[in-house]
Amino acid sequence: QVQVVESGGGLVQAGDSLRLSCAASGRTFGSVAMGWYRQAPGKERAWVASDIRGGNTFYSDSVKGRFTFSRDNAKNTVYLQMYNLRLEDTAVDSCNTAPVTLPWGQGTQVTVSS
Repeated sequence: QVQVVESGGGLVQAGDSLRLSCAASGRTFGSVAMGWYRQAPGKERAWVASDIRGGNTFYSDSVKGRFTFSRDNAKNTVYLQMYNLRLEDTAVDSCNTAPVTLPWGQGTQVTVSS
C-alpha cells in the first residue's frame, strides 16, 4: 500500500526557518509530480507547492520567494524548505501527488508564533 509520512514540523517564531520532509513508500515516485499542501486552522486544505516532470516547480502566491520545493529520488523523499515563516503559515502540512491521488497521511504541524 502506498503511504507518505511527513515530518519536520514544529513550533517556531516568526522569521524562523523549517525544512519539512515527506517520505513515500510502496512505490517509486521519481517520475511522479509531487506536491505540498496545508490546512490552516478553520480553513480547507490548500495547495502550497509542487513540481512536474522535468523539475520545474510552482508555488502559491502566499509562499513564493520564501519556500523551496525539492526532491531526492534516490530516497523517494520530497522536501519543503520554508524561510521567513509568518504567523499565517501556521498549518498542518501534508504531501501528496500533484494532483492528489493518494490517501492523506497524518501531516506535520507547523506553528509560527510572534
